[in-house]
Amino acid sequence: MKDTKEHSRGITLVALVITVIILLILASISISSLTGSGLFGKEQKQQEYQN
Repeated sequence: MKDTKEHSRGITLVALVITVIILLILASISISSLTGSGLFGKEQKQQEYQN
């Protein structure tokens, strides 16, 4: 019985680590796409144009 409980905890830990890694990858892709497309630069130019 004890062996099964430890095995279950190990799977949960592995799932947590994999989830965190996937979230970090998605966050880095999102940040690079926002900065790479010049979205922030376009916004600043628009604000300067309106003033």
